[in-house]
Amino acid sequence: MDPNAVAKAFVEHYYSTFDTNRQGLGNLYQDGSMLSFEGQQFQGAQNIAAKLASLPFQQCQHSITTVDCQPSGRAGGMLVFVSGNLQLAGEQHALKFSQMFHLMPTPQGSFYVQNDIFRLNYA
Repeated sequence: MDPNAVAKAFVEHYYSTFDTNRQGLGNLYQDGSMLSFEGQQFQGAQNIAAKLASLPFQQCQHSITTVDCQPSGRAGGMLVFVSGNLQLAGEQHALKFSQMFHLMPTPQGSFYVQNDIFRLNYA
């Protein structure tokens, strides 16, 4: 398994789902998962999905600039760091963001998000 290929496929799936069906992101998290979103923490798939669904915009488009990944631990986890731009509908300028995912393998051979940290990057 090529970690870079897994990271690239995950990132494409995550942001495509975020941009078209944010409710569908809940499936990527488990009860022990944690999201830090602009300093606020949410634990558990339901709470994370509720936070993402409650964001104050309906439409957005992510444009990914970089994806970096590293293997993490003996259990087969991966750290994935993403930077890019977030274009909100009706806004002239895109927002820059960074996001880090700690992916852990499932017994079925896929991955779930154990940890997720999101920050807007203000210049």
